[in-house]
Amino acid sequence: MSHRVSTRPLARVSATLACTLLLGAVVSSCKTTDALGDDATRKDAPLNAGATRPAETFGAKLGDSPEVDLNELLKSPNDYAGKAVRVDGHVRRACSAKGCWMELAPSTDPNSAGCRVTFKDYGFFVPTDSAGANARVEAEVALKRVGPAQVRHYEGEGATFASKHEDGSADEVRLVATGVELRR
Repeated sequence: MSHRVSTRPLARVSATLACTLLLGAVVSSCKTTDALGDDATRKDAPLNAGATRPAETFGAKLGDSPEVDLNELLKSPNDYAGKAVRVDGHVRRACSAKGCWMELAPSTDPNSAGCRVTFKDYGFFVPTDSAGANARVEAEVALKRVGPAQVRHYEGEGATFASKHEDGSADEVRLVATGVELRR
């Protein structure tokens, strides 16, 4: 009587071990980089540390209009009316239908003043999920009275107005942007 030893279970174990070792080698050779391109392989760093995407640009590349503090602009909008400026702010809201406007505020505080940003000649839009991003905007400052129908339209897309009139119209500070950089 001959005893035969099967090598099949041993072959399965060897194949499983080889796959495990290969997978471990591939994973250990991978590394991530943070926004500056530095190695981000520290084990104590939070998963999202430094994980901002590069700026996304919409419309024209930003030019050399004077930088203005958004808080200052909102406190004294008449001083800037008709002038081109560059401002930085937090995108509080954006048009949920097609990205044809966004609301920019100096901070993430929901009670802080803000202004609407529209895009020159309806020439470009921002992503509909832009809310929460930080933005740098180059734009002309405009003081607008928005008619009741347009107010209802904007409110239907999530907009708010600080200064509404009894007839349903509203006054607003508006930035008519030629270019936008979004950072998420």
